[in-house]
Amino acid sequence: MKGNESAENYLETILILGKSHPVVRSVDIAEELGFKKSSVSVAMKNLREKKQITVTREGFIYLTDTGRQIAEMIYERHEFFTQWLISLGVNPDTAAQDACKIEHVLSPESFAAVKKYVTGTAGKA
Repeated sequence: MKGNESAENYLETILILGKSHPVVRSVDIAEELGFKKSSVSVAMKNLREKKQITVTREGFIYLTDTGRQIAEMIYERHEFFTQWLISLGVNPDTAAQDACKIEHVLSPESFAAVKKYVTGTAGKA
């Protein structure tokens, strides 16, 4: 589980950084997450081997279709749970931290059910 969670966090970070950076590099990921560049390099190698990212000769990191799919799923969950917890009165920093934990452990079926319930579409045809 931990390895998968870590990979998901890296993919989500690449997705988020890609929204504000013209290109994403290992150093950007290391700075964003507060990790050593060597740790990020090992993670990028693993993601490359899983074909979830590609890395150019210049060191620019891009999500593959598979990597983007995972990153967008995790990002959607993170945003959903963060906003929901904030709406319940949870401090925004705590909400974001808790969302980061929840987003990795919930099955797709349970997430869909929670999302449906929270958005008020449960039981409607």
